[in-house]
Amino acid sequence: MAVVLVSGGLDSMISAASAKAAGYRILALSVDYNQRHKVELAAARRVAVALGAERHIVLPLDLSAFGGSALTADIDVPKDGVQPGIPVTYVPARNTIFLSLALGWAEAAGARDLFIGVNALDYSGYPDCRPEFVAAFEGLAEIATKAGVEGQPFKIHAPLQHMTKADIVREGTRLGVDMGLSWSCYDPAPGGLHCGRCDSCRLRSKGFEEAGIPDPTAYAVKPQG
Repeated sequence: MAVVLVSGGLDSMISAASAKAAGYRILALSVDYNQRHKVELAAARRVAVALGAERHIVLPLDLSAFGGSALTADIDVPKDGVQPGIPVTYVPARNTIFLSLALGWAEAAGARDLFIGVNALDYSGYPDCRPEFVAAFEGLAEIATKAGVEGQPFKIHAPLQHMTKADIVREGTRLGVDMGLSWSCYDPAPGGLHCGRCDSCRLRSKGFEEAGIPDPTAYAVKPQG
C-alpha cells in the first residue's frame, strides 16, 4: 500500500499509475490549497477513480492565507515562455507541506511508501522538485516519525525524477492511462480550456510533441516553445 500525491496534473497521474503498475494499493491524497487552478481537483478525482484508488482524500489547506505565489495570490501568471530562475508560480514549501501530509497519512495507515510526481528535467525550476529534496525528505521521515525511529523507514518514490516531459508522455502511453483526464494549466481559460500560454501548458504540449503522441488537451491558443 502506498500514499500517492495526486494533484490532477499529468506528472502526478503517471506517478500514480507507476505505483499501481508496481502492485501497490493506492491511497490518493490531493490538497485543496485554494489554488488559482482549482479545476485540477476535479481532474484529481477523475484520476483517482480511473486508477482504482482505495481511498481518495481531498484535504483543505488554504495556502492563499500565506500568499507569495501566482497560484495563491493576486499575482499574474507568467505567459512569456519558460524563463531561467524560480518563477512566481512557485508556491513556498509546497512539496514539503504536501509530503508531510502524505507522511502523516502513511504512518497512520501503516503504509511505508509514498509517491510524488516531481521531475527535475523538463520543469519550471522549482527547488522542491530536485533529487536532493526527495532524498532529504526521506531522511527526515526516518527521524521524524515513530515508525522511522522504530526501524520501519519510509521510501519516497519519485518515478519521474529523471524523465523529460516526452519520456513521461511515453510512459503514460506504455501504462495505458488516459492522459486526457489530467489537468496542467495554471490559469484556466473560459470554457474549461487550458490557456496554452503558461509554463505548464507549454511544457505539457512540448512533451506530447516531442514524444510524437497526439495531445488530447484542449487549449485556448496553441502553445509555442
